[in-house]
Amino acid sequence: MTAMSDYLPAPATVSLAGHEVAPIAWGMWRFAGADVGTARARIDAALEAGVTLFDTADIYGCDTPGGFGSAEALLGEVFAEAPALRDKMLLATKGGIILGVPYDSSAPYLGSAIDISLKRLRTDHVELWQIHRPDLLTHPQEAARALEEAHRAGKIGAIGVSNFTPSQTAALAKFLPVPVVSHQSEFSPLHLNPLFDGIFDQSMAEGMAFLAWSPLGGGRLGDPADERTRAIAALLDAKAAEYDVSRAAATYSWVMAHPARPIPIVGTQNPDRIREIPQAFAPRWTRAEWYAVLQISMGENLP
Repeated sequence: MTAMSDYLPAPATVSLAGHEVAPIAWGMWRFAGADVGTARARIDAALEAGVTLFDTADIYGCDTPGGFGSAEALLGEVFAEAPALRDKMLLATKGGIILGVPYDSSAPYLGSAIDISLKRLRTDHVELWQIHRPDLLTHPQEAARALEEAHRAGKIGAIGVSNFTPSQTAALAKFLPVPVVSHQSEFSPLHLNPLFDGIFDQSMAEGMAFLAWSPLGGGRLGDPADERTRAIAALLDAKAAEYDVSRAAATYSWVMAHPARPIPIVGTQNPDRIREIPQAFAPRWTRAEWYAVLQISMGENLP
Protein backbone atom coordinates (compact mmCIF):
# COMPACT_ATOMS: atom_id res chain seq x y z
CA MET A 1 0.00 0.00 0.00
CA THR A 2 1.34 3.44 -0.96
CA ALA A 3 1.53 6.00 1.84
CA MET A 4 0.33 9.52 1.13
CA SER A 5 3.86 10.74 1.86
CA ASP A 6 5.01 8.84 -1.23
CA TYR A 7 2.88 10.99 -3.53
CA LEU A 8 4.07 14.18 -5.18
CA PRO A 9 2.72 17.37 -3.57
CA ALA A 10 -0.82 18.40 -4.46
CA PRO A 11 -1.22 21.53 -6.60
CA ALA A 12 -1.71 24.78 -4.74
CA THR A 13 -2.21 28.39 -5.70
CA VAL A 14 0.56 29.86 -7.85
CA SER A 15 2.08 33.32 -7.56
CA LEU A 16 1.77 35.33 -10.77
CA ALA A 17 2.12 39.06 -11.32
CA GLY A 18 1.79 39.72 -7.61
CA HIS A 19 -1.40 37.69 -7.32
CA GLU A 20 -2.15 34.21 -6.02
CA VAL A 21 -4.00 32.43 -8.83
CA ALA A 22 -5.69 29.06 -9.13
CA PRO A 23 -3.36 26.38 -10.54
CA ILE A 24 -5.41 25.91 -13.70
CA ALA A 25 -6.18 28.68 -16.22
CA TRP A 26 -8.75 28.95 -18.98
CA GLY A 27 -7.75 29.99 -22.49
CA MET A 28 -9.60 31.70 -25.33
CA TRP A 29 -7.85 30.38 -28.43
CA ARG A 30 -11.23 29.11 -29.71
CA PHE A 31 -13.37 31.70 -27.94
CA ALA A 32 -14.18 33.88 -30.96
CA GLY A 33 -17.17 33.23 -33.18
CA ALA A 34 -19.72 32.80 -30.39
CA ASP A 35 -22.51 35.18 -29.44
CA VAL A 36 -22.23 37.18 -26.24
CA GLY A 37 -24.60 34.90 -24.33
CA THR A 38 -22.57 31.81 -25.16
CA ALA A 39 -19.34 33.62 -24.34
CA ARG A 40 -20.77 34.73 -21.00
CA ALA A 41 -21.82 31.15 -20.17
CA ARG A 42 -18.26 29.92 -20.76
CA ILE A 43 -16.76 32.59 -18.52
CA ASP A 44 -19.34 31.95 -15.80
CA ALA A 45 -18.53 28.22 -15.93
CA ALA A 46 -14.81 28.94 -15.58
CA LEU A 47 -15.37 31.24 -12.61
CA GLU A 48 -17.65 28.64 -11.00
CA ALA A 49 -14.85 26.10 -11.47
CA GLY A 50 -12.49 28.32 -9.49
CA VAL A 51 -10.48 29.67 -12.43
CA THR A 52 -8.90 33.06 -11.76
CA LEU A 53 -6.45 33.39 -14.68
CA PHE A 54 -7.98 33.99 -18.13
CA ASP A 55 -5.59 33.94 -21.09
CA THR A 56 -6.26 35.41 -24.52
CA ALA A 57 -4.28 37.05 -27.37
CA ASP A 58 -4.87 39.62 -30.09
CA ILE A 59 -4.42 37.01 -32.83
CA TYR A 60 -7.04 34.65 -31.40
CA GLY A 61 -10.00 34.54 -33.75
CA CYS A 62 -7.96 35.14 -36.88
CA ASP A 63 -9.42 31.93 -38.33
CA THR A 64 -13.03 33.05 -37.74
CA PRO A 65 -15.18 35.52 -39.71
CA GLY A 66 -14.39 38.18 -37.08
CA GLY A 67 -10.70 37.93 -37.88
CA PHE A 68 -7.72 39.27 -35.97
CA GLY A 69 -8.69 40.62 -32.56
CA SER A 70 -12.13 39.04 -32.46
CA ALA A 71 -11.53 36.96 -29.30
CA GLU A 72 -10.48 40.06 -27.38
CA ALA A 73 -13.41 42.02 -28.85
CA LEU A 74 -15.90 39.34 -27.78
CA LEU A 75 -14.52 39.38 -24.26
CA GLY A 76 -14.87 43.16 -24.30
CA GLU A 77 -18.55 42.76 -25.25
CA VAL A 78 -19.03 40.44 -22.28
CA PHE A 79 -17.44 43.03 -19.98
CA ALA A 80 -19.72 45.70 -21.43
CA GLU A 81 -22.74 43.56 -20.58
CA ALA A 82 -21.44 42.43 -17.17
CA PRO A 83 -18.73 44.82 -15.91
CA ALA A 84 -18.42 43.05 -12.55
CA LEU A 85 -16.86 40.03 -14.24
CA ARG A 86 -13.68 41.97 -15.00
CA ASP A 87 -12.84 42.33 -11.31
CA LYS A 88 -13.16 38.58 -10.75
CA MET A 89 -10.28 37.60 -13.02
CA LEU A 90 -6.61 38.09 -13.63
CA LEU A 91 -6.57 38.90 -17.33
CA ALA A 92 -3.65 38.03 -19.57
CA THR A 93 -3.25 38.77 -23.26
CA LYS A 94 -0.48 38.59 -25.85
CA GLY A 95 0.70 40.39 -28.97
CA GLY A 96 3.52 40.57 -31.48
CA ILE A 97 2.28 38.17 -34.16
CA ILE A 98 1.13 39.63 -37.49
CA LEU A 99 -0.22 37.26 -40.10
CA GLY A 100 2.13 37.16 -43.06
CA VAL A 101 5.04 38.94 -41.35
CA PRO A 102 5.06 36.97 -38.96
CA TYR A 103 6.51 38.77 -35.87
CA ASP A 104 7.01 42.38 -34.81
CA SER A 105 8.25 43.40 -31.37
CA SER A 106 9.47 46.85 -32.38
CA ALA A 107 8.67 49.55 -29.87
CA PRO A 108 6.10 51.34 -32.06
CA TYR A 109 4.26 48.12 -32.84
CA LEU A 110 4.18 46.78 -29.28
CA GLY A 111 2.97 50.11 -27.92
CA SER A 112 0.20 50.21 -30.51
CA ALA A 113 -0.72 46.55 -30.01
CA ILE A 114 -1.14 47.04 -26.27
CA ASP A 115 -3.36 50.10 -26.74
CA ILE A 116 -5.53 48.39 -29.36
CA SER A 117 -5.93 45.27 -27.20
CA LEU A 118 -7.10 47.39 -24.26
CA LYS A 119 -9.60 49.12 -26.51
CA ARG A 120 -10.99 45.80 -27.76
CA LEU A 121 -11.15 44.42 -24.23
CA ARG A 122 -12.86 47.59 -22.95
CA THR A 123 -10.51 47.80 -20.00
CA ASP A 124 -7.81 50.24 -19.01
CA HIS A 125 -5.27 47.58 -18.07
CA VAL A 126 -4.44 43.89 -18.10
CA GLU A 127 -2.69 42.17 -15.22
CA LEU A 128 -0.30 40.33 -17.55
CA TRP A 129 0.88 41.18 -21.07
CA GLN A 130 3.06 38.73 -22.98
CA ILE A 131 5.13 38.95 -26.15
CA HIS A 132 3.52 36.11 -28.08
CA ARG A 133 6.62 34.92 -29.95
CA PRO A 134 10.17 36.26 -30.14
CA ASP A 135 10.89 38.68 -32.97
CA LEU A 136 14.40 37.92 -34.21
CA LEU A 137 14.67 41.35 -35.86
CA THR A 138 14.04 43.45 -32.74
CA HIS A 139 16.76 44.14 -30.19
CA PRO A 140 15.49 43.17 -26.73
CA GLN A 141 16.32 46.65 -25.47
CA GLU A 142 13.82 48.14 -27.92
CA ALA A 143 11.06 45.72 -26.94
CA ALA A 144 11.83 46.36 -23.28
CA ARG A 145 11.46 50.11 -23.80
CA ALA A 146 7.90 49.73 -25.09
CA LEU A 147 6.96 47.34 -22.30
CA GLU A 148 8.47 49.59 -19.65
CA GLU A 149 6.47 52.55 -20.95
CA ALA A 150 3.22 50.58 -20.90
CA HIS A 151 3.96 49.30 -17.42
CA ARG A 152 4.80 52.77 -16.14
CA ALA A 153 1.54 54.07 -17.61
CA GLY A 154 -0.42 51.38 -15.74
CA LYS A 155 -1.61 49.68 -18.93
CA ILE A 156 0.05 46.36 -18.07
CA GLY A 157 0.54 45.11 -14.55
CA ALA A 158 3.30 42.64 -15.36
CA ILE A 159 5.32 41.34 -18.29
CA GLY A 160 5.59 37.76 -19.54
CA VAL A 161 6.90 35.92 -22.57
CA SER A 162 5.42 33.18 -24.72
CA ASN A 163 7.41 30.62 -26.72
CA PHE A 164 10.73 32.24 -25.73
CA THR A 165 13.93 30.36 -24.98
CA PRO A 166 15.60 30.93 -21.61
CA SER A 167 18.35 32.99 -23.25
CA GLN A 168 15.84 35.16 -25.13
CA THR A 169 14.01 35.70 -21.85
CA ALA A 170 17.22 36.62 -20.02
CA ALA A 171 18.14 39.09 -22.77
CA LEU A 172 14.78 40.86 -22.48
CA ALA A 173 14.97 40.86 -18.69
CA LYS A 174 18.42 42.48 -18.84
CA PHE A 175 16.87 45.69 -20.19
CA LEU A 176 13.76 45.82 -17.99
CA PRO A 177 13.50 47.57 -14.62
CA VAL A 178 10.79 45.07 -13.58
CA PRO A 179 11.02 41.27 -13.71
CA VAL A 180 9.69 39.01 -16.45
CA VAL A 181 7.15 37.11 -14.37
CA SER A 182 6.05 34.25 -16.62
CA HIS A 183 6.77 31.85 -19.43
CA GLN A 184 4.07 30.42 -21.67
CA SER A 185 5.08 27.41 -23.76
CA GLU A 186 3.71 24.08 -24.87
CA PHE A 187 3.91 21.30 -22.30
CA SER A 188 2.07 17.99 -22.04
CA PRO A 189 2.83 14.27 -21.74
CA LEU A 190 3.37 14.45 -25.51
CA HIS A 191 5.53 17.60 -25.56
CA LEU A 192 8.33 17.51 -23.01
CA ASN A 193 10.66 20.29 -24.14
CA PRO A 194 10.38 22.53 -21.04
CA LEU A 195 11.75 19.68 -18.95
CA PHE A 196 15.00 19.67 -20.87
CA ASP A 197 15.47 23.02 -22.65
CA GLY A 198 16.01 25.06 -19.49
CA ILE A 199 12.61 26.78 -19.32
CA PHE A 200 11.45 24.97 -16.17
CA ASP A 201 14.88 25.49 -14.63
CA GLN A 202 14.73 29.21 -15.34
CA SER A 203 11.15 29.42 -14.09
CA MET A 204 12.09 27.87 -10.77
CA ALA A 205 15.36 29.78 -10.41
CA GLU A 206 13.78 33.17 -11.16
CA GLY A 207 10.42 32.57 -9.46
CA MET A 208 8.56 32.78 -12.78
CA ALA A 209 5.15 31.23 -13.35
CA PHE A 210 4.84 28.76 -16.21
CA LEU A 211 1.66 28.65 -18.31
CA ALA A 212 1.30 25.40 -20.26
CA TRP A 213 -0.52 25.62 -23.58
CA SER A 214 -1.92 22.50 -25.27
CA PRO A 215 -1.65 20.43 -22.04
CA LEU A 216 -3.71 17.70 -23.75
CA GLY A 217 -1.30 17.49 -26.66
CA GLY A 218 -3.47 19.53 -29.00
CA GLY A 219 -6.32 17.06 -28.47
CA ARG A 220 -4.24 14.03 -29.43
CA LEU A 221 -4.57 12.52 -25.96
CA GLY A 222 -8.34 12.59 -26.35
CA ASP A 223 -8.21 10.44 -29.47
CA PRO A 224 -4.89 8.56 -29.53
CA ALA A 225 -3.84 7.71 -33.08
CA ASP A 226 -0.43 6.05 -32.56
CA GLU A 227 1.09 3.45 -30.31
CA ARG A 228 3.01 5.88 -28.11
CA THR A 229 -0.02 8.09 -27.48
CA ARG A 230 -2.22 5.06 -26.75
CA ALA A 231 0.35 3.79 -24.23
CA ILE A 232 0.41 7.16 -22.47
CA ALA A 233 -3.38 7.32 -22.51
CA ALA A 234 -3.53 3.90 -20.85
CA LEU A 235 -1.45 5.14 -17.91
CA LEU A 236 -3.54 8.29 -17.68
CA ASP A 237 -6.72 6.22 -17.76
CA ALA A 238 -5.45 4.05 -14.91
CA LYS A 239 -4.88 7.15 -12.81
CA ALA A 240 -8.26 8.57 -13.86
CA ALA A 241 -10.02 5.35 -12.85
CA GLU A 242 -8.25 5.35 -9.48
CA TYR A 243 -9.78 8.74 -8.68
CA ASP A 244 -12.97 8.50 -10.76
CA VAL A 245 -12.10 11.45 -12.97
CA SER A 246 -11.66 12.02 -16.70
CA ARG A 247 -8.51 11.35 -18.71
CA ALA A 248 -8.21 15.12 -19.20
CA ALA A 249 -8.24 15.66 -15.43
CA ALA A 250 -5.56 13.02 -14.95
CA THR A 251 -3.46 14.70 -17.65
CA TYR A 252 -3.75 18.13 -16.05
CA SER A 253 -2.75 16.61 -12.71
CA TRP A 254 0.36 15.06 -14.30
CA VAL A 255 1.31 18.46 -15.74
CA MET A 256 0.82 20.20 -12.38
CA ALA A 257 2.91 17.64 -10.48
CA HIS A 258 6.21 19.12 -11.67
CA PRO A 259 7.88 21.39 -9.06
CA ALA A 260 7.87 24.33 -11.50
CA ARG A 261 4.11 24.24 -10.82
CA PRO A 262 2.98 24.54 -14.45
CA ILE A 263 -0.46 26.10 -14.88
CA PRO A 264 -2.35 24.14 -17.56
CA ILE A 265 -4.38 26.39 -19.85
CA VAL A 266 -7.65 24.54 -20.44
CA GLY A 267 -8.87 25.15 -23.97
CA THR A 268 -12.31 23.56 -24.02
CA GLN A 269 -15.16 25.93 -24.82
CA ASN A 270 -17.84 23.52 -23.57
CA PRO A 271 -19.29 24.87 -20.28
CA ASP A 272 -19.95 21.37 -18.94
CA ARG A 273 -16.31 20.37 -19.50
CA ILE A 274 -15.11 23.68 -18.10
CA ARG A 275 -17.02 22.87 -14.90
CA GLU A 276 -15.05 19.61 -14.64
CA ILE A 277 -11.78 21.51 -14.09
CA PRO A 278 -11.77 20.87 -10.29
CA GLN A 279 -11.52 17.12 -11.00
CA ALA A 280 -7.87 17.74 -11.87
CA PHE A 281 -7.03 18.50 -8.24
CA ALA A 282 -7.94 14.99 -7.06
CA PRO A 283 -5.36 12.66 -8.68
CA ARG A 284 -2.01 12.24 -6.96
CA TRP A 285 1.07 10.76 -8.60
CA THR A 286 3.96 8.83 -7.13
CA ARG A 287 7.39 9.50 -8.59
CA ALA A 288 7.38 6.08 -10.25
CA GLU A 289 4.00 6.70 -11.88
CA TRP A 290 4.96 10.17 -13.10
CA TYR A 291 8.26 8.93 -14.52
CA ALA A 292 6.49 6.02 -16.21
CA VAL A 293 4.46 8.47 -18.30
CA LEU A 294 7.61 10.46 -19.07
CA GLN A 295 9.62 7.45 -20.20
CA ILE A 296 6.89 6.14 -22.48
CA SER A 297 6.64 9.58 -24.05
CA MET A 298 10.43 9.69 -24.52
CA GLY A 299 10.44 6.21 -26.00
CA GLU A 300 13.31 5.17 -23.77
CA ASN A 301 14.13 4.62 -20.13
CA LEU A 302 16.05 7.19 -18.20
CA PRO A 303 19.57 6.04 -17.32
